[in-house]
Amino acid sequence: MDFFEAVKRRRSIRKYLSDKVPDNVIHKALEMAALAPNSSNTQTWDFHWVKTENIKQKLIEACLFQSAAKSASDLIVVTANSKLWKRSQKSLIEWAKKSNAPSGVLDYYQKLLPIMYSHGPLNLFGFLKWIGITLAGLFRPMPRGPFTRRDMQEVAVKSAALAAQNFVLAISAQGYDSCMMEGFDSSRVLRVLNLSKRYTVVMVIAVGKTAENGTWGTQVRLPLTDVIHVY
Repeated sequence: MDFFEAVKRRRSIRKYLSDKVPDNVIHKALEMAALAPNSSNTQTWDFHWVKTENIKQKLIEACLFQSAAKSASDLIVVTANSKLWKRSQKSLIEWAKKSNAPSGVLDYYQKLLPIMYSHGPLNLFGFLKWIGITLAGLFRPMPRGPFTRRDMQEVAVKSAALAAQNFVLAISAQGYDSCMMEGFDSSRVLRVLNLSKRYTVVMVIAVGKTAENGTWGTQVRLPLTDVIHVY
């Protein structure tokens, strides 16, 4: 399917047929999700494919029994955790060495990345970074963060959201449908997946084949003149 066709085809489907989505369709979409752009290539995301029926039922409850969750063939939970930069650091350093990357790239992953993602107890180190960068920013352009743990988690959430977008477009391109749900009890979702509070539940994605009454009406968007600003 043409990319533009896949984008236009994608809708938030609220009810699905009982047809099972083939595993290879989900696998392919997850592969595309993992190719999404992300901050410093740290890949601080995880994709939890819920297939076991009893876990799925608990997740449906945590999603407030939404029809999209109840009728979905599969449920995918996308999470973010800024601490996962440590998981990828070694591989990124090895990649930089094997690729004969410029020395600046290797230094970035070995030295700068740990500083960027460190905030210290009670965000004290982050506060010191904020002071230093704010002062330096008086004289030249500077990146204004991240400083605190919350700032770093926000960066991770942005990356995970991009991955979720890749996933649903890949599902659409294969002729299936999805719904990115934000109406859920995040504490219960984490409990269902046995995850700590360090994880943020970015999205729960329902996947299936749309039923006849899976959506209603045409897609509504604001006029482009309202949202596109040219400078």
